[in-house]
Amino acid sequence: MIEILTSDELARARDAGALVGSILQSLKERTRVGVNLLDLDRWTQQMIEDAGAESCYVDYAPSFGRGPFGHYVCTAVNDAVLHGMPHDYALADGDLLTLDLAVTLRGISADAAISFVVGTARAPEDLAMIDVTERALAAAIAVARPGARIGDLSHAIGTVLSNAGYPINLEFGGHGIGSSMHQDPHIANDGRPGRGYTLRPGLLLALEPWVMADTDELITDDDGWTLRSATGCRTAHTEHTIAITQDGAEILTLPR
Repeated sequence: MIEILTSDELARARDAGALVGSILQSLKERTRVGVNLLDLDRWTQQMIEDAGAESCYVDYAPSFGRGPFGHYVCTAVNDAVLHGMPHDYALADGDLLTLDLAVTLRGISADAAISFVVGTARAPEDLAMIDVTERALAAAIAVARPGARIGDLSHAIGTVLSNAGYPINLEFGGHGIGSSMHQDPHIANDGRPGRGYTLRPGLLLALEPWVMADTDELITDDDGWTLRSATGCRTAHTEHTIAITQDGAEILTLPR
């Protein structure tokens, strides 16, 4: 299903996106050495409930996971990159953490992710990997406008990632979003320009470049959800929800 939002729905999407961006910013500010992943999950739950919103994750049970996710935020540490299930782990200095969050507010969903290093031990290669996902996301947003095609966005992402020397996994990528979290079209993190669905005003897309330092192969944790690099290398992931407007792309998941 591909949804085209009305002006009223787009206004609600802006509110949902701002909430996601604000929660992620708050979590980043509160994250320091010694914070437990379960604390991050608990804080997220409280902020979602205080806003009168709903979690897209807690009851989420797709075919690629093992039963309902059961938590409110994805917490991927170091070699974990996607769908990181919160568990009893206290963050250490130098951990590379990705927080991925999706909520629904007044019937419209928004989805975003940030990666950052905890504490002061910031390895240059970790910072470079985070930076390349942010640059890839910016490149895709720059070409997202009415008349562009999904392949144009995928190509923009893939060009940045491959030029930086990172392998690219095509199993998981961006997606449409609206009244539900995951919709068509799928937006792979590499592709051919001029191919795929044509973008229209009112379309919401969640774009999410992610990389693993030296592999494109994933393995799944025993929890049935957390996806890690097959080699144990570090990973990074950045995501925004955007709206296609007459003037181009509007980023919805920035904190207000």
